[in-house]
Amino acid sequence: MDAPETPQIYLITPAAFDPDTFADQLARVLDGAAIACIRLALAGQDEARIARAADSCREVAHARDVAVVISDHVLLAERHGLDGVHLSDAARSVRAARKTFGPDAIVGSHCGASRHDGMTAGEAGADYVSFGPVGASTLGDGTRADAELFQWWSEMIEVPVVAEGGLTPDLVRSLAPHTDFFGIGDEIWSEEDPLAALRRLTDAMA
Repeated sequence: MDAPETPQIYLITPAAFDPDTFADQLARVLDGAAIACIRLALAGQDEARIARAADSCREVAHARDVAVVISDHVLLAERHGLDGVHLSDAARSVRAARKTFGPDAIVGSHCGASRHDGMTAGEAGADYVSFGPVGASTLGDGTRADAELFQWWSEMIEVPVVAEGGLTPDLVRSLAPHTDFFGIGDEIWSEEDPLAALRRLTDAMA
């Protein structure tokens, strides 16, 4: 993913969903907003369930020329025609994934709040680095990726950066000058109207 002039939306799926129901929701969001990429962020190791979800989302996304990556499952990404992989172990798997996929696939790396991990991932061949959570989250050890990290990264590093986790309109407004993508997922899927929830966040970039 190339760094855009203004932040773009990198959509993150729920950890669990019914592929049939979610496909309609996803289609509505993709038809109503400009989405740069989708990440399948499915929990668990049920290969059949993940594969079914991957096929469903790929069909909806590729019909609209939107790329799809999957969290960590390199082999499933290859097998199901996805566009790449999002690695959650910082920089450790980037080089191996790049070797598996070759130069054309998307390889992203989540690096928590660590500048060092981010730089290492970039040097290993990551197309983008994501930092987060940027807002309140009960996940992990409570460490947040603060605005200073994104400001420093945008000034010093060319690898595109994603801000994700616990986003609010205020956080979007403050981080918009310093990030290339906003990773938005739980913030909208828990709402009755995900597209309206997404617009509330993206309006804050204006």
